[in-house]
Amino acid sequence: MDEHSERRKEPRKKLMAFTPVHDQDKGTLLGYIRDLTLQGVLVIGEKTLDVDTQTTLVMELPGGLPGIVATRMTISARVARCVKDESPQTYRIGFEFTDVKPEQTEILQALLERYHFRY
Repeated sequence: MDEHSERRKEPRKKLMAFTPVHDQDKGTLLGYIRDLTLQGVLVIGEKTLDVDTQTTLVMELPGGLPGIVATRMTISARVARCVKDESPQTYRIGFEFTDVKPEQTEILQALLERYHFRY
Protein backbone atom coordinates (compact mmCIF):
# COMPACT_ATOMS: atom_id res chain seq x y z
CA MET A 1 0.00 0.00 0.00
CA ASP A 2 1.49 3.36 -0.95
CA GLU A 3 1.45 6.57 1.07
CA HIS A 4 -1.38 8.03 -1.05
CA SER A 5 -3.84 5.20 -0.39
CA GLU A 6 -3.14 5.39 3.35
CA ARG A 7 -4.22 9.05 3.39
CA ARG A 8 -7.40 8.44 1.39
CA LYS A 9 -10.56 9.12 3.41
CA GLU A 10 -12.79 6.79 1.44
CA PRO A 11 -12.25 4.00 -1.09
CA ARG A 12 -12.05 4.98 -4.74
CA LYS A 13 -14.81 3.82 -7.06
CA LYS A 14 -14.07 2.79 -10.64
CA LEU A 15 -16.58 4.23 -13.10
CA MET A 16 -18.25 2.20 -15.81
CA ALA A 17 -19.16 5.29 -17.84
CA PHE A 18 -16.68 6.66 -20.42
CA THR A 19 -16.23 10.14 -18.92
CA PRO A 20 -13.87 12.69 -20.53
CA VAL A 21 -12.20 15.42 -18.46
CA HIS A 22 -11.01 18.72 -19.96
CA ASP A 23 -8.92 21.63 -18.68
CA GLN A 24 -11.33 24.58 -18.78
CA ASP A 25 -8.65 27.26 -19.18
CA LYS A 26 -6.69 25.54 -21.96
CA GLY A 27 -9.67 23.79 -23.56
CA THR A 28 -7.66 20.57 -23.83
CA LEU A 29 -8.66 16.99 -23.13
CA LEU A 30 -6.81 15.81 -20.01
CA GLY A 31 -8.04 12.23 -20.24
CA TYR A 32 -10.78 9.95 -18.95
CA ILE A 33 -11.98 9.19 -15.44
CA ARG A 34 -10.57 5.99 -13.98
CA ASP A 35 -11.57 6.36 -10.30
CA LEU A 36 -13.71 8.84 -8.42
CA THR A 37 -14.45 9.86 -4.83
CA LEU A 38 -16.19 12.88 -3.35
CA GLN A 39 -12.71 14.32 -2.68
CA GLY A 40 -11.05 13.77 -6.04
CA VAL A 41 -10.67 11.99 -9.34
CA LEU A 42 -8.04 9.82 -11.04
CA VAL A 43 -7.74 10.57 -14.75
CA ILE A 44 -5.85 8.49 -17.31
CA GLY A 45 -4.30 10.87 -19.82
CA GLU A 46 -1.50 11.22 -22.35
CA LYS A 47 0.18 14.36 -20.94
CA THR A 48 2.09 14.86 -17.73
CA LEU A 49 0.96 17.64 -15.38
CA ASP A 50 2.93 19.40 -12.65
CA VAL A 51 1.97 18.42 -9.09
CA ASP A 52 0.35 21.23 -7.04
CA THR A 53 -0.93 22.98 -10.18
CA GLN A 54 -4.38 24.49 -9.67
CA THR A 55 -6.86 23.98 -12.51
CA THR A 56 -10.53 23.96 -13.35
CA LEU A 57 -11.79 20.62 -14.61
CA VAL A 58 -14.75 20.18 -16.93
CA MET A 59 -16.22 16.69 -16.69
CA GLU A 60 -18.65 15.56 -19.37
CA LEU A 61 -21.51 13.80 -17.60
CA PRO A 62 -23.06 10.62 -18.94
CA GLY A 63 -26.82 10.55 -19.35
CA GLY A 64 -29.09 8.71 -16.96
CA LEU A 65 -28.09 10.40 -13.70
CA PRO A 66 -31.22 10.47 -11.52
CA GLY A 67 -32.26 14.04 -10.72
CA ILE A 68 -29.33 15.59 -12.66
CA VAL A 69 -30.08 17.59 -15.80
CA ALA A 70 -26.57 19.04 -16.29
CA THR A 71 -24.48 17.59 -19.13
CA ARG A 72 -21.15 18.75 -17.68
CA MET A 73 -19.67 19.78 -14.35
CA THR A 74 -16.99 22.40 -13.79
CA ILE A 75 -14.97 21.96 -10.60
CA SER A 76 -11.77 23.44 -9.15
CA ALA A 77 -8.97 20.98 -8.48
CA ARG A 78 -5.29 20.62 -7.61
CA VAL A 79 -2.97 18.13 -9.29
CA ALA A 80 -2.08 15.88 -6.35
CA ARG A 81 -0.15 13.24 -8.30
CA CYS A 82 1.04 12.45 -11.82
CA VAL A 83 2.80 9.14 -12.52
CA LYS A 84 3.34 6.82 -15.47
CA ASP A 85 0.52 4.34 -16.02
CA GLU A 86 0.99 0.68 -17.01
CA SER A 87 0.88 1.79 -20.64
CA PRO A 88 4.06 3.73 -21.55
CA GLN A 89 2.16 6.51 -23.33
CA THR A 90 -0.33 7.29 -20.52
CA TYR A 91 -0.24 8.88 -17.07
CA ARG A 92 -2.31 8.46 -13.92
CA ILE A 93 -3.23 12.00 -12.89
CA GLY A 94 -4.73 12.39 -9.44
CA PHE A 95 -6.76 15.54 -8.81
CA GLU A 96 -7.93 16.72 -5.40
CA PHE A 97 -11.15 18.76 -5.60
CA THR A 98 -10.99 22.21 -4.02
CA ASP A 99 -13.90 24.46 -3.05
CA VAL A 100 -16.61 21.85 -3.74
CA LYS A 101 -20.11 23.34 -3.85
CA PRO A 102 -23.25 21.47 -2.66
CA GLU A 103 -24.58 21.03 -6.23
CA GLN A 104 -21.21 19.53 -7.27
CA THR A 105 -21.37 17.08 -4.35
CA GLU A 106 -24.86 16.09 -5.52
CA ILE A 107 -23.57 15.39 -9.05
CA LEU A 108 -20.58 13.43 -7.72
CA GLN A 109 -22.85 11.31 -5.51
CA ALA A 110 -25.16 10.63 -8.46
CA LEU A 111 -22.17 9.58 -10.60
CA LEU A 112 -20.90 7.24 -7.89
CA GLU A 113 -24.31 5.69 -7.26
CA ARG A 114 -25.21 5.17 -10.90
CA TYR A 115 -21.92 4.25 -12.58
CA HIS A 116 -19.45 2.65 -10.19
CA PHE A 117 -18.57 -0.98 -10.49
CA ARG A 118 -20.48 -3.16 -8.07
CA TYR A 119 -18.14 -5.28 -5.95
